Amino acid sequence: MSDKKSILKDKSFGFALKIIELYKYLTSVQKEFILSKQVLRSGTSIGANIREAQNAQSKADFIHKLSISQKECDETLYWLELLFQSKYISEELFKDVNGIATELLKMLRSSIITTKKNL
Repeated sequence: MSDKKSILKDKSFGFALKIIELYKYLTSVQKEFILSKQVLRSGTSIGANIREAQNAQSKADFIHKLSISQKECDETLYWLELLFQSKYISEELFKDVNGIATELLKMLRSSIITTKKNL
C-alpha cells in the first residue's frame, strides 16, 4: 500500500473518532438526535469505504469505493455546516471538524484523479 493511501486510511479513521465524539456531544449535551445521526452515519462511512477500496477487485472498483467515500465526505460537510448555522456547534468546533473533512475531501479527489490517470 502506498504512503498516500495509508495516510488517507489513518486520517479517515481519526476523523471517524472525532465524529463519534461530536455525536456524543450532540446527543448528550445538545439533545439533538436527528442531525447528529446523519453526521455520524456519513462521517464514519468515509473511512469504511476507504477500507473497502483497499480490497478492491480492480482499479475501477477502487475508484468506485473512493467515489462513495468522496460523496459521504461532501455530505458530512453539509451536515456540519447545518449544525453550525443552526447553532448546535460552536464556530471553533465547526472549523476544526470542517477543516479535517475538507482536507479528506481533497485527498480523496486527488487519489481518484491519480488512479484514473493510471488506468
